[in-house]
Amino acid sequence: MKLRKIESGLEKHFGRKIRKSRGSAVDVLISTILSQSTSDINSGRAFGSLKASFKSWEAVGRASLGRIEKSIRAGGLARIKAGYIKKALGRIRRDYGKYDLSGLKKMGIEESLKYLTSFPGVGEKTAACVLLFAFGRKVMPVDTHVHRVSVRLGLVPEGSDRGKTFQFWFGQNNIVDYYNLHLNMVQHGRVVCLARKPRCGECVLRSSCLYFKNRK
Repeated sequence: MKLRKIESGLEKHFGRKIRKSRGSAVDVLISTILSQSTSDINSGRAFGSLKASFKSWEAVGRASLGRIEKSIRAGGLARIKAGYIKKALGRIRRDYGKYDLSGLKKMGIEESLKYLTSFPGVGEKTAACVLLFAFGRKVMPVDTHVHRVSVRLGLVPEGSDRGKTFQFWFGQNNIVDYYNLHLNMVQHGRVVCLARKPRCGECVLRSSCLYFKNRK
């Protein structure tokens, strides 16, 4: 009941997000790797530059690490991320014979997560993004905002790490739309439930929030 109240409250305040295509599952995987430890603007530039520099994922897979690194420099940590990208594409090519992850549709969520997180540089958040944004699976990517909001609402205990928060959100059958809820939680964390000075006076979730009740 509390989760439905949270979901509907955020939707009422921030609106219903229209599902937008983010490309293929490989597109989502690579773009999410590039989003690690940087801003959305910088990761978007890096992904755009990578796509502009190479005609296909096959071309990226054949390219040297140096060429990939040069093309994604705008995203930061270019050498590390180039290695992750190169290894991920090589693994996909070996496993499926092509640069395509549509085979994940046949797997359960847990099996898909286990497969994706076996890639270097791919954690639960990145794997969950692939499943949610590319396939519409019922899974919650837990970034810093989703984690902070979840802890403050009292959904997970204070001091929990992101792994525990991810486990909490896994398989919550009473959530209507994971996609919509995820994006609204991220937005809420960015503009209302701030890390240092949360704007509790503007929060539509005050009545459900353990943090707000404890600070009064």
